[in-house]
Amino acid sequence: MLAAIDVVNAADPVKDADGQPRALLYGQRMSKALAAFRPGASEALQIASRAQHIERWISPRESYDEGRIGYLKWRKDLQQHHASRTGRLMRDAGYSEDEIARVGSLLKKERLKMDEEAQALEDVICLVFLAHEAPEFIAKHPDDKVRDILAKTARKMSAEGLAAASQLTLDPRLSRLLGEALQ
Repeated sequence: MLAAIDVVNAADPVKDADGQPRALLYGQRMSKALAAFRPGASEALQIASRAQHIERWISPRESYDEGRIGYLKWRKDLQQHHASRTGRLMRDAGYSEDEIARVGSLLKKERLKMDEEAQALEDVICLVFLAHEAPEFIAKHPDDKVRDILAKTARKMSAEGLAAASQLTLDPRLSRLLGEALQ
């Protein structure tokens, strides 16, 4: 199933600095972070982790209104798309409707904080952000905005996720701002 998700994500027209499709690289990073964070994760959680950004490029943020309401609508629509697209791939591969529904629930972050696997997925998303995306993000923003974003990120995480984040090797500015955000 992960290979089928990779085939879809390999079509991402947005490339990283090394020319890799961004969604493909993100999915692989998610799987690697999940394996470290939650060894023995269920197949549903493994699929949801890999498919977290499946075809994200088809719905650019710029196609939604600016501001918080536009951002939240964009995220909700993406979650629905990720669940639907992954569900089609799973159906084609012979998964049951219950298995498809479970992965869809995880991708839509249903019952976050109450569902251990949904929370684990959120923790992994935050860990991948901190390890791979935050350095580029923080280079574009002043300390106060970065501190605010990092505080919001930390609020999404479990104690286990925060403990894993404390083990990451972060650049000095990011490490300092994360520490300030957690105070």
